[in-house]
Amino acid sequence: MRLLLCTDLDRTLLPNGAAPESPAARPRLRALAAREEVTLVYVTGRHRELIEAAIAEYGLPAPDFVIGDVGTSVYRVSGADWKGSVAWSTRIARDWAGFGRDALAALLGDIPGLRLQEPAKQGAFKLSWYAPSDWDQARRLPEMEERLAAAGVRASLIWSVDETTATGLLDLLPASAGKRHAVEFLMAQEGFAAAHTLCAGDSGNDIAMLASPLPAVLVANATATVRAEAVAAAERAGTLDSLYLARGDFHGMNGNYSAGILEGLAHFLPETLAWWAEPNDAPSTDAPSTNAEATEP
Repeated sequence: MRLLLCTDLDRTLLPNGAAPESPAARPRLRALAAREEVTLVYVTGRHRELIEAAIAEYGLPAPDFVIGDVGTSVYRVSGADWKGSVAWSTRIARDWAGFGRDALAALLGDIPGLRLQEPAKQGAFKLSWYAPSDWDQARRLPEMEERLAAAGVRASLIWSVDETTATGLLDLLPASAGKRHAVEFLMAQEGFAAAHTLCAGDSGNDIAMLASPLPAVLVANATATVRAEAVAAAERAGTLDSLYLARGDFHGMNGNYSAGILEGLAHFLPETLAWWAEPNDAPSTDAPSTNAEATEP
């Protein structure tokens, strides 16, 4: 069996949130990622330099692919060689109807409460702002969507909150971009079936990926707000059976960060337990319980 393991970084694989990390979790995930059956993909809002910095700081396994900039860049990674996908960039570029990032920033520059993020956090097809965590999205997002549509721009506006700083984050992407679409592009390109793909996340910009028909796990350290949003989105899409909510108490781990990824993987593909579990692991090698129980909000 070939496995495509697609995981967000910040507060999903990276233990850079307030919740504690199970000490055994990252070493076990590294053992899993080292297997030749596993293709590892980092799916993140970070750009290349920040991804490389995280890999070095946290001793992460080297990925085979990176989906960066909230799904607007796709790289094949071989050591220090990162080869960007021209096919992906060409596909998503059409949505912006010839507008560049600066022109779109000007088009939306008078929307109250928004502050452009630093140049290093922008991308060729990603325009990002900061906002107060209580920013009036119900009023402002439709206003922005109306302006973009009038200009012929097909775009997605993705709202999330950085709980560690209580800061709102708003990303403007081409409509055909985003984490979910980029994962599906990679699956088609590399020949992976949905049943052998797992997506993992923790935040608002992971919701579309978590609520897709693909097997997905929301790590236990995700906030109650994100948990409720993910369950609601999956209910609307009819994909609750594809969403697993990690809760811990699995092989002595707490379900946070990489422990949650392993828990979700064992739920959907229990045969992969043998790829990382030690003989003396506790509790038993039974997979986590059924989806119906696991996905209760």
